[in-house]
Amino acid sequence: MATTEFGHTVRRWRDRVSPEAAGLPVGGQRRAAGLRREELALLAGISVDYVTRLEQGRATNPSVQVVEALGRALRVSGAEREHLFTVAGLVPPGQGTVPAYLTPSVQRMLDRLTGTPVAVFDAAWTLLLANPLYVALMGEWHGNDRNAVWRNFLGSGSRVRHTPRSRRALEAAQVAGLRASASRYPADQRLRRLVAELRANSGRFAELWDSGGVDQPEGSCKTVDHPRVGALTLDCDLLSVAGCDLRIMIYTAEPGTRDAEQLALLAVLGTQTLVG
Repeated sequence: MATTEFGHTVRRWRDRVSPEAAGLPVGGQRRAAGLRREELALLAGISVDYVTRLEQGRATNPSVQVVEALGRALRVSGAEREHLFTVAGLVPPGQGTVPAYLTPSVQRMLDRLTGTPVAVFDAAWTLLLANPLYVALMGEWHGNDRNAVWRNFLGSGSRVRHTPRSRRALEAAQVAGLRASASRYPADQRLRRLVAELRANSGRFAELWDSGGVDQPEGSCKTVDHPRVGALTLDCDLLSVAGCDLRIMIYTAEPGTRDAEQLALLAVLGTQTLVG
């Protein structure tokens, strides 16, 4: 059965990815050099129970989003990504859909930024991958909240502190970016459903969408209200990856400042939480 082969494949490939390579801390005794199930689940943004059921063949018909997320967490090559979709009984997303594949070069860059909060979003502002320090800073997001536009208009929001003016600017920039992506990827059904849901349930989104604004997000200074270390004021820069339409968000602090000390403390607290 395809899903059984899918589970076997995930299990085998999990063994070959070391926690160090995935930017995770190594703590306690390990029976194998590869990722634990809970670590794979963290990296892929899905539950440990679901990873277990997939590997054991008790869960069937994984979605395109789940297969894509597992492929990213397992650091698969292009050919391996196609194989993973095949054994899941799915067709890999093709041209005309929002790219969700992290190239090895992007992955290597993220590996070198372990002391910096970094997250990668696709062109629809869906979170693809976040390193442990980003998760420690911003918290974990699941389900629809993994899409930044949905989260800000209909979901739980974020820890970033906003004034009325900065909130309006963020909303305008997100809607403009989503509109541009919808024009570039007209065949992407998931993106079309996202826009339709936002228009139907958020009057503010519908107003901005119909206005036709073209503002784009820029780097800025943001204050993050963290429940354990307090407020951190950090520089937030957004980088674009040519050819694959990925958006890399990076938070940094001015060296020698209290914010830098808090960020260093958060790295320790986040590590302890993960290992525990």
